[in-house]
Amino acid sequence: MTEDMQVRNLSSQTQATYLQQVSLFARHFNKSPEILGPEEIRSYQVYLTNERKLAPSSIIIAVAALRFLYKITLHKDWDLAEVIPTPKKPQKLPIVLSPEEVLKFLASVRSLKHRTILTICYAAGLRVSEAVCLKVTDVDSQRMVIRVEQGKGLRDRYVMLSPKLLKILQDWWRVDKPKEWLFPGDRVGGHISRFAVEEACQRAHRRSYIAKPITPHSLRHAFAVHLLEAGTDVRTIQILLGHRSLATTADYLRLTATKVCSTKSPFDLHQPLAGVEQRPAVPRDS
Repeated sequence: MTEDMQVRNLSSQTQATYLQQVSLFARHFNKSPEILGPEEIRSYQVYLTNERKLAPSSIIIAVAALRFLYKITLHKDWDLAEVIPTPKKPQKLPIVLSPEEVLKFLASVRSLKHRTILTICYAAGLRVSEAVCLKVTDVDSQRMVIRVEQGKGLRDRYVMLSPKLLKILQDWWRVDKPKEWLFPGDRVGGHISRFAVEEACQRAHRRSYIAKPITPHSLRHAFAVHLLEAGTDVRTIQILLGHRSLATTADYLRLTATKVCSTKSPFDLHQPLAGVEQRPAVPRDS
């Protein structure tokens, strides 16, 4: 299975996740997956749903791993949609920070390194996994772009380099003088881990006293929504975010306050009924 994933150039993170899921499946029955069939797979999905009470998003990962195993590696000619069905995932809208909340949150990040990384997530719309992997040579101050190398889906792209962000990056470079990785980690020759940034994000969230939930990905959501509210077209935002499908980017249209608030309610389109006296509401006696 590992070789099959390598041949298809799946990312190392995807490979590790799939192997972990198949391992959990095998250990659940204490048998090789090769001798397990549709009944055991169905039983395992029921177990994940009813006993483990996993979220649909977590079960979807297990389903993807098992489908790869049985279709690609074990060459089963099953109807995968029937044998290994994918649970329906609830469509939830993320909570979006206002521009003022973004600035307040970033001001609450005490470490210059962590604040610079989280600022990039907002100013350039990067995933935290992309921000931590930036190299010094990825920042092109001549063309005012940042090169994102092998982002999600193993795709390269360019994003804008804000003049304000460039100054922040220059200030960071003067302090640490990184040579290869823009944000070196504790291990020699490696970059900072995404988990270190996520922990710093949670500490800053507590200090900011912002009631809304905040993760590094919240800043990417804010980037997209604030661009839409400023009039940037969806296609441009799709390119900047590195989305494969325009439909994924179009979901942000449901989050923009300008689109929602500028639309008149049908209640405001009608005139009061003629002859009906409009009386002010009288408060009840307490």
